[in-house]
Amino acid sequence: MSSPDPYQSQWPLINEAGFAERLPGHRMDQLWSEGWRHFGPRFFRYSLMWHEQDWKRVFVLRMKVQEWKPSKSQRRTLRRNEDVDVSLAPVNPGEEERALFERHKVRFKENVPSRLEEFLGDDPRQMPCECLQVSVRKEGRLIAASFLDIGDHACSSIYGIFEPEERNRRLGIFTIIKELEEAQRRGLTYYYAGYATHEPSPYDYKKELKPLQSWSWSGDWQEFDSQSG
Repeated sequence: MSSPDPYQSQWPLINEAGFAERLPGHRMDQLWSEGWRHFGPRFFRYSLMWHEQDWKRVFVLRMKVQEWKPSKSQRRTLRRNEDVDVSLAPVNPGEEERALFERHKVRFKENVPSRLEEFLGDDPRQMPCECLQVSVRKEGRLIAASFLDIGDHACSSIYGIFEPEERNRRLGIFTIIKELEEAQRRGLTYYYAGYATHEPSPYDYKKELKPLQSWSWSGDWQEFDSQSG
């Protein structure tokens, strides 16, 4: 692995981590607003990532919940999934979710995760904050699930999984829509969509969400322009 190129010293170099088993909602709001994410009790934020044999510049994305409304393509995704059943409940993944995760992860060619617990922790019901599970079923069979942290005034999408053979349904986008609908129902201010990169990556789909802001790594949020991203 080569040393990271700081892009003519114009891109900040940040790589921080921490640990917390339980935090109140207002503290989660604050951490999300400063670019932090978590998998289980492990918190982290970083401004560069190594992917496809190159360093890529990372930014954090969030949406203004109450300004969001489904786009034309998102409405098509909703229509495409009118035949499924959707439920939201406190997170409680079991064997069905783990089996779906094993099928889902074959999509990845590098940085392949080994267990769903890498993202949710060993007991997501207890740490570090309230967490919901979106479950999507077709004729009773689980075909997608996503996991959403809830704070006092914001929420953060942790991870989503879906059945590869059902990829034409755009289930990753579909569960994001359902998370946003729940955020609106709760009157939340921000929906944190996770990381993306300036350079092309598997996370490019997040750049099409609107209205979108990105974290500058210098202490402020900016309106995101997908053309420059």
